[in-house]
Amino acid sequence: MKFWIKHEIHGRVRVHLAMKRCSLEQADTLQYYLEQLEQVTRAKVYQETADVTIYFEEDRETVLTALQAFSWETAVLPEEVAQASSRALNAEYKEKLVMHIFWHYARRLFLPAPIHAVITVAKSVPFLYEGIKTLAKGKLEVSVLDATAIGVSIAQGNLSTAGSVMFLLGVGELLEEWTHKKSVVDLARGMSLHVEQVWQKTEDGQQVLVPIHQIQKGDQVVVHMGNVIPFDATVAEGDGMVNEASFTGEAAAVHKTKDSVVYAGTVLEEGELTLQVEQTGGDTRYQKIVAMIEDSEQLKSNLEGKASRLADRLVPYTLLGTGLTWLLTGNATKAVSVLMVDFSCALKLSMPLAVLSAMKEAGTHQIVVKGGKFLEAVAESTTIVFDKTGTLTQAKPEVREVIAFSGRDTNEMLRVAACLEEHFPHSMAKAVVQKAVELHLEHEEMHSKVDYIVAHGISSYIGEEKVIIGSYHFVFEDEGCIVPEGEAWKLEQLPGDCSYLYLAIEQVLAAVICICDPLRPEAEAVIRALRQEGLERIVMLTGDSERTASVIAQKLGITQYRSEVLPEDKAQFVEAEKAAGRSVIMIGDGINDSPALSAANVGIAISDGAQMAREIADITVAGKDLWEIVTLRRLSKALMHRIGRNYRLIIGINAGLIAGGVIGVLAPGTSALLHNASTVAISLESMKNLL
Repeated sequence: MKFWIKHEIHGRVRVHLAMKRCSLEQADTLQYYLEQLEQVTRAKVYQETADVTIYFEEDRETVLTALQAFSWETAVLPEEVAQASSRALNAEYKEKLVMHIFWHYARRLFLPAPIHAVITVAKSVPFLYEGIKTLAKGKLEVSVLDATAIGVSIAQGNLSTAGSVMFLLGVGELLEEWTHKKSVVDLARGMSLHVEQVWQKTEDGQQVLVPIHQIQKGDQVVVHMGNVIPFDATVAEGDGMVNEASFTGEAAAVHKTKDSVVYAGTVLEEGELTLQVEQTGGDTRYQKIVAMIEDSEQLKSNLEGKASRLADRLVPYTLLGTGLTWLLTGNATKAVSVLMVDFSCALKLSMPLAVLSAMKEAGTHQIVVKGGKFLEAVAESTTIVFDKTGTLTQAKPEVREVIAFSGRDTNEMLRVAACLEEHFPHSMAKAVVQKAVELHLEHEEMHSKVDYIVAHGISSYIGEEKVIIGSYHFVFEDEGCIVPEGEAWKLEQLPGDCSYLYLAIEQVLAAVICICDPLRPEAEAVIRALRQEGLERIVMLTGDSERTASVIAQKLGITQYRSEVLPEDKAQFVEAEKAAGRSVIMIGDGINDSPALSAANVGIAISDGAQMAREIADITVAGKDLWEIVTLRRLSKALMHRIGRNYRLIIGINAGLIAGGVIGVLAPGTSALLHNASTVAISLESMKNLL
């Protein structure tokens, strides 16, 4: 591809393609291609100008070479990515808005007055019908107010005012619909399934890790406990409990056995399933997410619901004010001026737009928020609870040392551990597998079926020998394993700043794998920033020993922590905080954090953690930088400030317009224009970025 560089600074380059403009599909295809490059952190393709802005890390030449190698003929845009694009939606609503404005003024300027009058009356029919229908149900809502204003204007012969009211109502509806749909599309894209590799079951029964795009309809894949189900499929073998909350909204796990149907994006909480793939396309998953969001009350924050209810409650008072004005002044014009102004339109329009726009803005910071009420809860929370591993630490633990017992070979012990651990999505398991790869310790599947006990360990058989690997509690207390005679001193000399995995063969300790997990460099500063943002209680929960936990807490400046906790302990701690009247944010990345994430007022998962945690969490943040949590808190507080300001603006402006109508300063048409213009202005302001 030909291009030239227009501008560049460190970590960012803007180029212009050798073409006048891109089509929607071309822009989406190029952006997808760039975002898949390892060095690229973010890319934006400007369709109208054929410009591209690329944000990258370190190697500029590699990025430019990759862009040069791009070809429209060979590039492929996955179906699910194309379906989640918002470019076509933006183009559609821009055209609708332009045509709405064009036809309104074209009719006023170029049509004869009688024809324009007929069209205005005809356009009023749906508004009048909606108002009458609402009245027939015994309700006084905004539709009644709109119908009354339009009907009275027409009855007075003031067709210009009626037309202006309907025009501005139409503009407001288009803006609300546009922003709502775009927010849903952006949100659904963030929630869509991101699985790169799956375990395929071969004809000889082996499990092979393959790229997901290689799977065809009819293939069999194996899903282990804690992982997301990647396809719509039928269970061929196995028994398990599947969490379908992301699909059905129901929190209770569903039992699945042979011939049961499972759906892409649901999570296997317990057991292991072999699936016969029925649908490999991403469209079904994406459509289900969109439908779920559209139907879900999670999109509504408490303040949105309050604004909507308040808007409807104010309708009778507006009608009463209109009647009193007419009775006291005998001036129908003044009465209609009051009728043209209400608090309802702005309240119902600006509040949802503010929340949805905040959710969209969060997405630009790689934060996926699954509902407006969670932003509100983040702003109001007083307690934040961190899981340690993968959250406060770098999520890239490394094997520092393998200590073997009974004269066993350390590399062989690491190879056995990696063979068991590679099936399970935990940062410590990944560290074991990575160390084996670095030492070229290749292996075939040596073991029988693997049993995974959450937050404890793994149990299996290699040949006739029982092999277990996991925590001290699991290996020695639950499984009753012993230390080889005369080698207990090795345990006393384990490094104090590490976490440990204990490997036992035939009930005898065979090795201890020492894993160091460095703290994130920004963790201490983030903790201080969160305190400054008003979070009074900052707590660390970890399964590590008291010695390790106290060292880490001291380094981070955390005064409250719990060590040697189990998943149920984390959830119980969160419940106790809530029972004490505190609103709690829980942050974690592992399967063992899922109960606590569910129990908290807001559960936040790290995006490169376990898939199960991401599905259960209310908010997902990228795992590269903990500052995103500070950004989320600031964004949430800024949203609450904006909503409060909107209330003040709406009440102040509309009260002033009503007063102007009562004293005769503002004519009905002017009141309607200023009211609707202020509504649109507040709504547009609500769509601006908060940070």
